[in-house]
Amino acid sequence: MRDNDALSRERLAHLVKEVFRLTSGALQKKLRTHDVQYSHWTLLRVLWMGDGLTQRQLSEQAGISEPSAFAALQVMQAKGYVTRQKMPDNKKQVRVFLTHTGLQLKNSIVPQAEAINDQALMGIDPKDIQATRRTLIAMADNLNLELMGSVHERD
Repeated sequence: MRDNDALSRERLAHLVKEVFRLTSGALQKKLRTHDVQYSHWTLLRVLWMGDGLTQRQLSEQAGISEPSAFAALQVMQAKGYVTRQKMPDNKKQVRVFLTHTGLQLKNSIVPQAEAINDQALMGIDPKDIQATRRTLIAMADNLNLELMGSVHERD
């Protein structure tokens, strides 16, 4: 258990990191029972929303580097979760498609991820959850503006 008094004095960024550490740890434990690596989770989530993306599009939407996505996709293909196909109209472009096995993983893994989320939110007033969502979205927007400003400053 954590010292809630000490945590109440922490920066929001540290609290977000701590909650991420705990929820991702719980999810990793559940994923292992399905022989899915945590690094594959994000890629699968993106593909479940719509496959047929290029490897570059997939890495961008997942928020990971292309080399990391490439390495993960090799393992995922070997496990039978995805196929990578060159397109007839553009031989350089490789698109990623879910296999039946990769698609079926959604039915077993997503409910477990949702249960972890439900556990994390247990006993929290829905109004507080909505306020937290708004706050985190605003923080992300602020930081994205800062990042974009930094990019423009270099131009």
